[in-house]
Amino acid sequence: MIHSLGVPVVDADLIARQIVEPGKKAWKKIRAAFGDDVFLESGELDREKLGKLIFSDMEKRRMINKITHPEIYREIRSQVFRYLLQGEQFVVLDLPLLYESNKVTSYLYKTIVVSCEDEIQLDRLLTRNQYSEKEAIARIEAQLPLEVKCKMADIIIENSGSIDNTRNQVEGIIKLLRSSKQHIYNRVVYGGGLIVFIALLCWVVYYVV
Repeated sequence: MIHSLGVPVVDADLIARQIVEPGKKAWKKIRAAFGDDVFLESGELDREKLGKLIFSDMEKRRMINKITHPEIYREIRSQVFRYLLQGEQFVVLDLPLLYESNKVTSYLYKTIVVSCEDEIQLDRLLTRNQYSEKEAIARIEAQLPLEVKCKMADIIIENSGSIDNTRNQVEGIIKLLRSSKQHIYNRVVYGGGLIVFIALLCWVVYYVV
């Protein structure tokens, strides 16, 4: 929906799939840690089997997060930087586990939580994915409750109603973000810091080396 409004989006779920493609660093680490059992004959990660494993075992979930999260956040930073170099005013980060990982919240201008009723959340998860009800509940319970996330968020999108209702909320938020001047401040601060760093580097090269 946000893509259709001309807003750049960095999708953490998509990145999470890309960083475990055969031959990638995270792929190699997962193979070393979990063995061949969680891989298909093609060499691709068996996401269904791995999902069942980590959502029933907290320690294994921590292990997979330790392997994948550094790669995911490295790529997120890279994509955000590229968008800002292209002159984008702001970038939306689609991060399902934003509060659980607590890696980037301090760097964000606004945090937005999409909320809905518990029954609707479960029904949508079952409809979108081929999970059993037990598997879907396990995935929901692996995250912070929505009511907790809503208390931590700057903005809440209520998504229990129609698509049109949700779209109207999103359009209002995009309008609010586009009216902000925060991007100017960020560019001045970070741009100034980059200039100072380059100047210091040049001084070291000229006078020391």
